[in-house]
This record gives sequence, structure tokens and C-alpha cells, in this order.
Amino acid sequence: MTQTERIAEFANSVSFNAIPSATIDRLKLHLLDAIASFVWAQFQELPANVKKALTALSPDGIMPADHLAQLYTTYIRYPDFMDNFLAKESTCHPSDNIGILLAAGHLEEIQGKDFLTAMAIAYDVECRLTELFPVMIEGYDHTVLLSFSATAGAGRLLGLSREELTNALGIAGCSFNPVVTSRASYTSQWKGLVSSMVNAGCMNILSIAKQGITGPEKLFEIPEKGLNAIYKQHLDVDWSKEDFSIISRCSLKTFNAEVHAQSVLELISELAAAHRFAAGEIEQVDITTFLTAYHIIGNGEYGDRTVVYSKEQADHSLPYLAAVTILDKQVYPQQLIADRITSPDVQELLKKVKVHTGFPLHKPVKVAGMLDPYTSAYPDKVKCKVEIVLKDGKKISGEKETYKGFYSTPLTYEDVQQKFIKLNESYVDRESANRIFTLVSNLENASVKELLDAINFR
Repeated sequence: MTQTERIAEFANSVSFNAIPSATIDRLKLHLLDAIASFVWAQFQELPANVKKALTALSPDGIMPADHLAQLYTTYIRYPDFMDNFLAKESTCHPSDNIGILLAAGHLEEIQGKDFLTAMAIAYDVECRLTELFPVMIEGYDHTVLLSFSATAGAGRLLGLSREELTNALGIAGCSFNPVVTSRASYTSQWKGLVSSMVNAGCMNILSIAKQGITGPEKLFEIPEKGLNAIYKQHLDVDWSKEDFSIISRCSLKTFNAEVHAQSVLELISELAAAHRFAAGEIEQVDITTFLTAYHIIGNGEYGDRTVVYSKEQADHSLPYLAAVTILDKQVYPQQLIADRITSPDVQELLKKVKVHTGFPLHKPVKVAGMLDPYTSAYPDKVKCKVEIVLKDGKKISGEKETYKGFYSTPLTYEDVQQKFIKLNESYVDRESANRIFTLVSNLENASVKELLDAINFR
């Protein structure tokens, strides 16, 4: 069997009862976390503009399912406050899958058990592919892999046969190969919207495949022209052996910032609380981190992160995030608005933040990864060291290797409820919030329609 056939068979063979109860609880946690962003985004300008653009394509006012998949994914993705799965050479946002699964609820009557089953399938497929087929090392965006997981999960909900789903996976794999350029500095708004376009296309493809349109069965395996050859890798997974344990390695965010910054920001918060220094006393902030963090948010391969004037650049700039955490004691959406980003205090302080790895050489990557203790521990740990040098010569330092929300020290359901409330207290009353909390915690006994009714406010 080919890899697309195996993924299709896996997606169609899983039953709700076969998914461990601990995994179901973890999925509910991540679903509520995604819904917190989904609700908040409905009241923000950029997602509202996306909705306006998509509505303009639907003169009768009824948005088709592919556009809903795009809109719902925009809602979840835009805040950049969602979950992550970290692999040695790549990362992904498994909650990117949720938008298309919710959109499927406009096409079919879907029960909560079926939704959670599809969510487990999608999470497992994307995380496993991220671990074993890390396209980012070849310059492609991790949303390449979303095309397979979103298609598998939504295909299950929409009742595609194994043959139809195999075709859909082949078509999706040929059609969506975004490049990592959107994440490089200076980072644009498209960084947070790529996954929404992938999901729109996948919903469209599922409808086409259901009508018998075929795609390449040997998508990965075709010599020279298959994905194995194109990405210079080899995918050989026995999907029948997946037990969903990989989902327990997904992490959530405490700070509204890129995932690799989380342990640094938590450490800075702890140091600031313990030593109570003022920002004006700081001479320099030295941050030691692992290679992936350095490259993406610390002035490495993804470019200069010291020029910061927009949300998208700010939440991917470790110098900015460190500075604003020192000043504001938190990173939430209010730290990512233009007025805060351009304030003289944070602009001056971010220039004092220096980021480096634990080993001075960064190439060859495999050698650097072995010699640098911070990099060698990743992704099982997210080690960092922060040293704050004050103008009077005093040095304040500490180290961390995890953070609250990392998979080894996860947030609780109550923690995510508080995150929801903090994000949305200006927009949603407590009665509406409690309704959402109850629905998600008991989703196996509810329907997707009930959930959609509860979370759509605009």
C-alpha cells in the first residue's frame, strides 16, 4: 500500500472507543484553547476584513464550506496564541486542523464523538508527519503537512470512502506546497493566514474527490517526481500502529508569543518578580537558547528581529518579547498592538537584548546540535538561560528547561478557562463563556451544531 492509501485507511478505521480517554481529555483542552482564539478574533480588524472579503464572493450571503474553513482557520490562527507540536527539525500547529473540522459541521450533522475522532486523526497525522517528514529543512512551510491531516480528518467527517480519500490526499499533496518565506523577517500578515488557505483548498478537494476525481496514488513513492524525491526524504509509516500517544506531546502557550520564546519569557517573569529591578536600570539582557529558537526569533536564518513595528514581527521577535515582558509583566494581545510596539520604552529596551546559542558555531547543524547543550536537549526540553546585567554591575540570572503549557508541564482545563476569560472578557459575558466550557468538556454528548451556535458571535 502507498502512504496515501495507508493514511486513508487509518482515517476510516479509527473508532471513538479506540482512542484513550486521556487523549480525549487532551483534545478537549486543545479545542477549548483554540476556541479562545476563535472567539477573540471575531472582534478584531484583520479577521473581520477576511470575512468581508469572503462574503463579497458569496452574493447570496451564504458562505460555502470552503470559505468557512478559511474563515474559521483564520479565527484560530490569527492571534498566534494556539498550540504547537515540536519535533527535532520542524514544528506545526495541530489546531490548524480545527477550522476545517468545524466547517464540516455546516455540511453534515456531526456528533461530538465523531468530531473528537476526526480531531484525533488530524492531530496524529500532522504531528507524525512533522516528526518524520520535516519539510521545513528544505525551505517549505509546515502547512504542507496540514494538507494531509486536514484532508484526512475532514474526509472522515464527510464520509469519503478509502478510495475517495486516497484521491483527495493525492490531490492535496500536489496542490499545497507553501514555502517558509512567509515566516522570515520582516514578517507579514500572511504568516498567520497560510493555513487558512490550505484548509479552504482541502475542503474544495474533498468535495471534488467525492465526485470521483482521481489524484496520484503514489504521491510519495513515484521515482524522481514523488514527494520523497522532491523533499529529499523518505516517508514509510505503518499508520495502522498509531495509538495517538503522540498527541500527548503537543503544547499550549501561556504567553501570546512564538512557542520557542515561552520558556525564556516565563524565566524573565520569574526573575523580574524575584528581584524587582526597573527597566531603566538595565544595561543588557543576554539570552542563551537553542538553535531553532535562535534562527526563528533570535536574529538567525529567518532574519533581523530587532526591527519591530507590527504584530507579526513582534510575536516572532525574542528581543521585543523579552523587553515587553520586563516592562508589562505579560504578553497578551495588548502587547502586540501598534501603539505598544512603537512605544519608546520598549523600542529602547529591545536594543539591549542579545540572543545567542550555547555553542558559537551553527553549522554543520548536526554537529552544532550535538555540541550545544541547549540544542541537543530540544525538543524534549526547551532550555534557556537569561542574564540581566544592571548598570550598577549587578547580574541577575537563571535557567529553565520547560514552561507552564509545555507538554511535560501542561495547562489544566481550569488554566485554559482562565486564558479564555482573560482574552475575551471585553467581548463575551460569563454565561456565554460557561456555556462554551460545558459544551467542550462534554462534547461527546453534544453536537457540532450546538458548539458552532455557542462560539459564533459575529
